[in-house]
Amino acid sequence: MLRIAISLLTLLFVSSAFAYKANPSIRSGNNNYEDEKYTDAEVEYRKGLQADQYSTESAYNLGNSLYKQEKYKEAAAEFEKAAKLTDDKEKLSSIYHNMGNSLYKAEDYANSVEAYKNALKYNPKDDETRFNLALAQKKLQTQQQQQQNQDNKDNKKEDQKKEQQQNQDKKEQEKEQQQQEQQPQQNKEEMSQETAEQILEAYSQDEKQLQEEMQRRKGGQRSLEKDW
Repeated sequence: MLRIAISLLTLLFVSSAFAYKANPSIRSGNNNYEDEKYTDAEVEYRKGLQADQYSTESAYNLGNSLYKQEKYKEAAAEFEKAAKLTDDKEKLSSIYHNMGNSLYKAEDYANSVEAYKNALKYNPKDDETRFNLALAQKKLQTQQQQQQNQDNKDNKKEDQKKEQQQNQDKKEQEKEQQQQEQQPQQNKEEMSQETAEQILEAYSQDEKQLQEEMQRRKGGQRSLEKDW
C-alpha cells in the first residue's frame, strides 16, 4: 500500500508557534486537514501561498490536501513547486515521496519512479519509499508491455489495411488492363467490317462503271451486215 505523509511540514529553524503567527493560514489549514476537511484546508493553504509564495509548508500541505481529494495531478504539481523552495534533505525526501504517490495514483508510473528515486537520494534508508518504488517499477513495466502489445496490434491492423488496399489496387489494375486489351480487339473487328464495306462499295462502283461502258459501246456499235 502506498504511504503518504500525514504529518504536515513545519519550518525546522523556527518553532511551530512562530510559524503559525507568521502565516496563520497554515495553522487554519492544518486544523481543517486534521478534521478531514480537505477542501477547506486547500483554501487556507492557497491563502498561505498568497501571503508568502515562497512558503514550502503551504505548497507541501496544499499538495497533501489535493491528494486527499484525489486531485493527483494537481497535487504532484504542488509538490514539485515545494521541492524548488527548499534544500532541506528531510523535507525533500517527504516532498518527493508524496510526489511519487500522486504520480502513481495518476498512473504516470515513469515519473513516479523518478520521484521515488529522488526521495531515496535524500533519504536512502526510507524503506517505505523503496517499497513504493518497486511497485511503481512493476506497474511501469506492465504499462510498457501493454503499450507495446497495443502498438503491435495497431501495426498489424495497419499492415492488414495496407495489404487489402494493395489487393484492391491490383484488382482494379487488372480490370483496367483487361478493358484495354479488349478495346483493340473491338476496334479491329470494327475496322474489318468497315474495310469490307469499303471493298463492297468499290466493287459496286467498278461493276456500275463496267455496265456503263458496255452500254456505251453497244450504243455506238456499227452494223456488220453488208449491203449487197
